[in-house]
Amino acid sequence: MSDENNRPLNNNNDDGMQRQEHHHHHHRHHRRHRGWKIFWSVVGILVLVALFFAGMAWHNLKSTTDDMYSSAGATKSRDAQKVLDQKKPVSILLLGTDTGALGRDYKGRTDTIMVMTLNPKTKTTTIVSLPRDMKVNLPDYPQYSPAKINAAYTYGGVKESINTIQDHFNIPIDYYVLVNMGGLEKAINQVGGVDVKSPLTFDYEGYHFEKGETYHMNGKKALQFSRMRYDDPDGDYGRQQRQRLVIMALLKKSVSYKTVLNRSFLRSVSDNSQTDLTFNDMMRLAQSYRDTNEHIVQDHAQGRGQNEDGQAFEVVPTSEQQRITNLLQNSLKN
Repeated sequence: MSDENNRPLNNNNDDGMQRQEHHHHHHRHHRRHRGWKIFWSVVGILVLVALFFAGMAWHNLKSTTDDMYSSAGATKSRDAQKVLDQKKPVSILLLGTDTGALGRDYKGRTDTIMVMTLNPKTKTTTIVSLPRDMKVNLPDYPQYSPAKINAAYTYGGVKESINTIQDHFNIPIDYYVLVNMGGLEKAINQVGGVDVKSPLTFDYEGYHFEKGETYHMNGKKALQFSRMRYDDPDGDYGRQQRQRLVIMALLKKSVSYKTVLNRSFLRSVSDNSQTDLTFNDMMRLAQSYRDTNEHIVQDHAQGRGQNEDGQAFEVVPTSEQQRITNLLQNSLKN
């Protein structure tokens, strides 16, 4: 009888334990389910935040590039849009004017002249600097020829600069980017300065630089660093090198999301730059040509000083001119 009395008691305990286990199991399942809901909610919020910032970046970039756009008006050697459509090597003329630098407010000349090519097949960027005093003939201004190559911009703006370089070196110029050197100072300040290693020791406008030392430069210091040429043993060629160092340092700082979202930086860029690259062109360059920075080739056209009718020219010999032509033409081969 005691056994019979015990059996129901044991059964009741088993049922109770089963119900309790079921309750705990259900509670654990509910907590796991709730945990996953919280997890996916957090992921969803993060995705929304990312999309929000991406949207802001997209909007800011679109607005900036729209403000920067200005047709060159030049007769291009080839269809630049087709070049991008087919993802072929592309050429871009980089021009830096002295307008706005050191308080200047006139149109200015192009103190910085570089031809850059991007080859996605060889994953190579080629940058060739041209001396600003290089002796050339201006295709649309024969009455002022021969002239210094930086005078092309003074007489005929970007259009004449492109026409002159296409004619002189027999290379296509697909696009251009014009940067006001005075605006470069503002842009550098907006990104918090740039870090540049000095290739030589010199003093200029109250600043001292030691060869091999890396300096954190604000806009004013970077501008002075890139302007000096008379105390450089390489003259204008040395200045071109320092200008490239500053511009490359700025580009490195400019690719972060923090900078892209910085309206002040974008405004300083758009206020002091112009280009015939549209927003869609830039997006295609970013997508299809992003690997071209794996290999960087830097060069310059070497001339020799020559005075002619009171003007100090840099005369680039025919052999050197042909070397630069070959270099750029080869960099544009698909």
